[in-house]
Amino acid sequence: MRVFVAVVEAQGFSAASRSLGMPVPTVCRKIAELESQIGAQLLIRTTRKISVTSCGHDYYDDARRILEEVDNAERRASGEYQRASGLLTITAPSMFGRLHMLPIISDFMRLHDDIEARLLLTNHILDLPDGHIDLGVRIGETSTSSMNVEKLGTVRQVVCASRQYLSEKGVPCALGDITKHQCITFSRSGDHVAWTFAGPSRNLREINVHSKLVVNTAEAAMDAVLRNGGLTQLYSYQVASGVASGELQIVLDEFEIDPRGVTFSFPRTQRIPQKLDVFLEFATPVIRQRLLHSAEKCRV
Repeated sequence: MRVFVAVVEAQGFSAASRSLGMPVPTVCRKIAELESQIGAQLLIRTTRKISVTSCGHDYYDDARRILEEVDNAERRASGEYQRASGLLTITAPSMFGRLHMLPIISDFMRLHDDIEARLLLTNHILDLPDGHIDLGVRIGETSTSSMNVEKLGTVRQVVCASRQYLSEKGVPCALGDITKHQCITFSRSGDHVAWTFAGPSRNLREINVHSKLVVNTAEAAMDAVLRNGGLTQLYSYQVASGVASGELQIVLDEFEIDPRGVTFSFPRTQRIPQKLDVFLEFATPVIRQRLLHSAEKCRV
């Protein structure tokens, strides 16, 4: 079952063999044995790719559920729910994770020898149960009934530029002034970008931005702004240090949309593993304090 699930999720035998640490011929043999034992074809192989049969889709869903139950049974047997031990997997937005989660996890690990950690930094929203992820940091995402949510604080969506750039090009005072400035936009897809603001009645208003430079990470946008490249729109925690140092200046703050919530999300289960419980107890007050400190920096 584990080999079959790995092949489906990796979309190929070679990729599955690498993730399993198993030779490709062994992977192929185990799939053939599984199909022979079941008496049904689960995969269709071609020279370029594999595809999953209708029967294979059903078997994949059942196999994932069964394997998860087996994993839970093994964790219970090993005492993971009785003591803080095992692998703790956390996902967070890339820059937030680097600035805030990594220092907290490092401090936490020094206190718990029996816990190992895996930090996944990505700006994509990962499915926590499907990815066997214990905890996710979310910004602005609405909660679902299948998730527990711990509120941590808020962040603003701000427009800023270097003070040198503003001294040369002028400070924008109205939303229409944006079209007169060089803009650095952050887009993972490279598509057209519009910045969202709040109008006089707090109604949302989108401003089409002519991008002088398009980058696909917030870190790159920050670097370009610090090099006097123009205006950019980012989260307040991303620009807090630059604002506090005097290198950056927030503009058009009266048009900002409502702050976005920052939360810890984790699957709703009957029992929370001790490794997650002790991490939440350790990290929650620290993150809240860090967000408050970041907000203070942006008021300079």
